[in-house]
Order: sequence, then structure tokens, then C-alpha cells
Amino acid sequence: MSDIIDGLVWQLVFADSKEDKNTAYTKLWNLGQEKGVLPASINDLYLARAQGQTPLDFTVPAINLRGMTYDSAQAVFRAAVNKNVGALIFEIARSEIGYTDQSPQEYVGVIIAAALAQGFTGPLFIQGDHFQVKVSDQPGVAKEGEVDKVKELIAQALEAGFYNVDIDASTLVDYAKPDIYDQQQTNFLVSSQLSQYVRSLQPEGITVSLGGEIGHIGGKNSTEEELRAYIKGFKENISEGMIGLSKVSIQTGTHHGGVPLADGSLADVDVDFGTLKNLAQVSRQLGMAGTVQHGASTLPKDYFAQFPASEAVEVHLATGFQNIIMDHPQFPEKLLGKMYDWIDQNQQDEKKEGQTDEQFHYKLRKKAWGPFKKEVWSLSGEIKEAIGSQLEKEFAFMFQALKVENSKDLVSRFVKPVILKK
Repeated sequence: MSDIIDGLVWQLVFADSKEDKNTAYTKLWNLGQEKGVLPASINDLYLARAQGQTPLDFTVPAINLRGMTYDSAQAVFRAAVNKNVGALIFEIARSEIGYTDQSPQEYVGVIIAAALAQGFTGPLFIQGDHFQVKVSDQPGVAKEGEVDKVKELIAQALEAGFYNVDIDASTLVDYAKPDIYDQQQTNFLVSSQLSQYVRSLQPEGITVSLGGEIGHIGGKNSTEEELRAYIKGFKENISEGMIGLSKVSIQTGTHHGGVPLADGSLADVDVDFGTLKNLAQVSRQLGMAGTVQHGASTLPKDYFAQFPASEAVEVHLATGFQNIIMDHPQFPEKLLGKMYDWIDQNQQDEKKEGQTDEQFHYKLRKKAWGPFKKEVWSLSGEIKEAIGSQLEKEFAFMFQALKVENSKDLVSRFVKPVILKK
């Protein structure tokens, strides 16, 4: 069976024709349905948390896999099966779909295959992270056609099996306006519009988990007034009786990928856990499960236990896993050099004034996953096993620190996946 799954994954990712890719995806999806690997929405678990029916002292890890995805996902599932973890999300952002060359259909198929390979069963949460609306040169105004592009992506994602979607219109917050409600207005108007679009397309029997965002990651820290204004405006602009957001992402002082210093090392980050906890409590008052922390994977290890203590419902993790792969002693130095050469030749327009090569390569190397995808997937089994072993240890640590060990029964109590054959 493992050889069959491996073959289908390779066909899904690297077949020349769209028809062959579709065939591989369909076979993996249906095999997952037969074996109990069931893409699902985490909405009912989060709703139960909002209503006080679950503990508050766990934080669901949402893991972005940018490269070597099949092997990395298997490392996740090995740790999850060993630790009896069910509260776990796989996700990919709009930007990552582009620069890693992973379509929603491919991402879902690969994650299902990894679950099958490692014997994981039950609800499988796959999420669209930062389905982001890009802002124009005018603050608070989306670029022309942006909303339609996000709608198109939502449709593709739902069809593929993403039953969790984080809408990010925080780019449209206009801080130049004096009133906080007015600052958030375009954000909540676009968020409500896209949320209603999701509801119009979601499969029968599934309530997609929806997330919003009030503070652009890397910007100023979020406030209670902003959260209340955003939710007030959001609820005023959705259809009566429509199920709204299950969570909201806020800014607490982090940056995606961390802040590299001149030598390529990362600067210390001061996370405002007080804001995280306060807004988690306000979120539950407003009917949601809590707050979401972004940009966390590169934080010091002792920070992770503070996320459950701060009642964060979810934490998004990406760059730290990328770093484990690219910085691993067995990752071929020659291949990494080729990636950096490609960055130098193709990404110079993104190099900031005064930035060292180390800073530039660190910030931009995520964009080399797509161009070197096949080379990374073709690394020897020995190399992938060594990297996978280190990844597994990292995932196991995070499951323990975030207190999602033995969460399988809790998830099963509230989440009832729907069988959907294709």
C-alpha cells in the first residue's frame, strides 16, 4: 500500500497533465474516505470552546508546510499518532500557494497521503491561511480585482477540501482615520462579504470554520477597541442567522519569520501575552473561541507554554520548520547555494537598502521552494529521514508545550466529519 500511496503522491505533484494530477488526487481523496482520513471543519470544537464546553488551556497548532511537504507531513503525523493528537491544523497561505508551487488540490492530496502513510485517522483540519486582500496605493482601498481573486481562491480551496478559511483583510485597515470603527470599516466589510461567499459554497453538512484578522502582522499591537469595532461591523454586515467567525487573529509584537539581524541571526521578540489573553477573553464574550497568534515558530522555546496560559485558541507556525530543513547539516550545501544564487538573480527588487546578504537570503529563501521543488523532493531517503527525524522532535515538543497531547477524544466529541466521495 505504501508504494501505491507514494506513486499517487508523485503523480499528483509532478505529472505533466492536469488530468493525471486530478486522477491521483481523486484516488487519494477516496482512499482517505475509506480509511478514515476525513477532511473536516474545526468550527464545532471552537464553538464548544466559545460556549465554555472545553478547557481553555490548549492552543491548536496550525502548521504551514512550504517544502518537502510529503515527508514533513509524515513527521507531523508520526508525532501526532505517538502523542494521540487530534487538535492539529495543516495550512497554507495565499502567498505560499504561489511561491511554493502548491495548489490547494495538491496540498490536500499530499496531506491525506501522509496521514495514510502514518496511520493517522479521524478529522483532518486543512486551512487556508491568510487568504489576504492586497491593498492599493490608497489606504483602506483594495487593489482592483483583489476581492474577486480571493473569491476564486476560496472556491478552489473549498473544492479541494479546505474546510477552514482565514480571511485576511487587515491590510485594508486605515489608521489615518480618527475613529476606530471607521479604521476597521473596509476590513469588516470585505471580511463579511468573503465570509458570506464561503457560506454560499461550503459543502452540505459542513460549516466551514472562518477566521478574521484585525491587526496586520508586524504592525502595531491590537486593542480591545479594535476587536469590538471589527466584530460589531462584521455582524452588522452578514445575513441574519448566518454563522460568523470562530476566531480572530491579532497582532502582539511578532513578525512572520522573525527579524533577522545583519549576521542572519534572529532578534529577540517581545510578545505581548497580556494583550493575547485579554483579547481571547473578549473574543469569547463576542461568541468566538479566542485569539490567534501568528509568526510564532521562530520564538524562543520557553514562549510556547505561554500560548495556552494566555488562552490563545490557535498559533500559526511556518518559518521554524523551513529553517530546520534548510539549515540541517544533511541538507545539501550545493543545493542551498543554488537556491541563494536564484534569489540573487530573481529577487533583487525585494532587497531592502542596507540589508546584508545574510538578511536578504534569510527573508527571501522561502521563495526558492517552488523553483527547486523537484530537487528537494528528490533528495535521498537517508537525507529526508534525518531531516524528518528532527522535524518530528520539533512537532512533538510543540504538541507538548501547546497542550494538545491526548486531544483526539476531545476533537472526536465535537467534530463529526462528513463522508464526501469524489
